[in-house]
Amino acid sequence: MISFFQNVIDAVALGSIYALVALGIGLIFGILRLINFAHGDMITVGCYALIVPSTDAAAQLLIGSWTPLAAIAAIAIIVLLVALSTDALVFKHLRRASPTTLMIASFAVSYVTQNALLMAYGARAKGVDFWSGVNVQIAIGELRVPLLQLITVAVTFALMMLLNLFLRYTRYGIQMRAAAEDFRMAQYIGVRGNIVIGLAFAISGMLAATVSLLYVTQSGSLSITMGVPLVLFAFVAVVIGGMGNLLGSVVGGFLIGILLTMLQAYLPPDLRAFRDAFAFAFVILVLLVRPAGLIPARNTIERV
Repeated sequence: MISFFQNVIDAVALGSIYALVALGIGLIFGILRLINFAHGDMITVGCYALIVPSTDAAAQLLIGSWTPLAAIAAIAIIVLLVALSTDALVFKHLRRASPTTLMIASFAVSYVTQNALLMAYGARAKGVDFWSGVNVQIAIGELRVPLLQLITVAVTFALMMLLNLFLRYTRYGIQMRAAAEDFRMAQYIGVRGNIVIGLAFAISGMLAATVSLLYVTQSGSLSITMGVPLVLFAFVAVVIGGMGNLLGSVVGGFLIGILLTMLQAYLPPDLRAFRDAFAFAFVILVLLVRPAGLIPARNTIERV
């Protein structure tokens, strides 16, 4: 039983990471109908911003002596600026393009970002000792819970609550919800599309920066493609949760995290190498039963 609860805690912590990534993807998709696969590279940018640009295998922390709040602010600003730059330089010029064109453009942005990091930092994976003090275990009865997992879950729920309050009770949050319902009609009633989309990219970038700090603290290593698996599973979470529905994206993120952790824990050892195949088979079953996702967006329901 102790082992089961330990696995549950691990699953919720992993699901929290996927939920944050899925929120960033779902927020952009809800307004712009853009499946932004470059979101994973925003996470990678946030991780690499921690170290001094160098092609050597050894990584030197750029902000190692900074306070936690200063480090968080610096990484958030860097990722936010990169996210806004991708909108200004690429996606702003494709506002009237089809979702397929936007998705291909996001792949192009991802490829360019990865190669820019490759030129600046080299292809070698790098080890990073960042905030190692939170990698301690706390005893809760007979459970041994890593402090970082508790921080990850707490940060995720805090950000979800703040985003919910922002979308419900602020002027720009209400405009973003209106744009997600019907972008053209929202523009007719005075919503400034570029501002709303830019704000969505900014929030998405801040979520990516948060994932960067949590993920690199947990993994302790950097690679150019480290954001790709995260964005892949987060995209699956968005699909099974309901495209365009932020609550569905969060539910899907936690569901994927729980599914992957439990499969890793309880599959026979000779089948654990096929964990992802079992997970995607489950996704197929969910979509066969609920093609629009577990919690479809209202505009998706109307189209169906």
